[in-house]
Amino acid sequence: MPLAETKPCSRIHPDEETAPQTSQSNGDFSHPVYKEIALANGHINRMSKDELRVKLAELKLDTRGVKDVMKKRLKNHYKKQKLLQSAAEGGPTDTYYDFICVVDFEATCEEDNPPDFLHEIIEFPMVLIDTHTLQIVSPAPCSDLRVIRGRFPPPPPPTRLNVISVQTDSFQAYVKPEVNPQLSDFCVKLTGIKQQTVDDAEPFPDVLHRVVEWLQERELGTKYKYAILTDGAWDMSKFLNIQCRVSSIRYPQFAKKWINIRKSYCNFYKVPRTQTKLSTMLEKLGMTYEGRPHCGLDDSRNIARIAIRMLQDGCQLRVNERMHGGQLLSVPSSAPVVGAPPPRKPSSRE
Repeated sequence: MPLAETKPCSRIHPDEETAPQTSQSNGDFSHPVYKEIALANGHINRMSKDELRVKLAELKLDTRGVKDVMKKRLKNHYKKQKLLQSAAEGGPTDTYYDFICVVDFEATCEEDNPPDFLHEIIEFPMVLIDTHTLQIVSPAPCSDLRVIRGRFPPPPPPTRLNVISVQTDSFQAYVKPEVNPQLSDFCVKLTGIKQQTVDDAEPFPDVLHRVVEWLQERELGTKYKYAILTDGAWDMSKFLNIQCRVSSIRYPQFAKKWINIRKSYCNFYKVPRTQTKLSTMLEKLGMTYEGRPHCGLDDSRNIARIAIRMLQDGCQLRVNERMHGGQLLSVPSSAPVVGAPPPRKPSSRE
């Protein structure tokens, strides 16, 4: 999204942010396995960066990332092994959701956005993470719009190939803005989206209709459990919220709860919120950006790469934000873990 590096912090107090959950029932930590885990953690805390890298290599684990990230990775590896040995956990990866759907909008913008500027969505991308294989499903970049065979049967071909790219298991559509149909030079340069592209695109309600069809074809919310994941709170609480009002349609139920990966990353790796920009998260995990920055589809793929690394490191990604009455709220860690509801086609706002 165009403001990914300059978004203000959400109004949620850091103490309310969702902490990683465990499958062990609360209060039952008397089992000897937890003493073994604590001893292992203490030893890991005393290791140097070089020692951590050597040990990770011995275990055939990823050796990239800063020292705190490598410590967390090694601790979670030993924790998983100990819990598996004691039959306290059913598997090595977190697979509550079958799929995680990453969304990162691009919206109209100015170089200096006035306070009353209405950001309209101009690119709607979606990328799926298969939590069982820990892979991005059909990871084609913006420059490569080939249809790639994946886990699901391919959908019918799109009717407007120059506007919408519906790949086998990822979705990308451009959207025609209504309030400010002329893109600023700054927006064109930032996003790489040309004026002719949005002029030829469909309005948002039609694009959202296609999104719902795409999700339904993959049986998300019916056969498969899934959750939406974003890079920050703005995609849903601001951009989608504003766009639905501009388009006079109801806010979609399937997007009312989501995983804010910035909060999950901050809580899991114990880093300040100033270190949760997309570029910084990639850097701290020892990765580099792939594709074109501020291409929504490429941004979504890179966010998905971070999410996969977090799952590999033992993070349990859970819904931690929601919209209620048009307001952004936190989802407490004590809330029941549920997936997104089956998607429904957009309806008009009364």
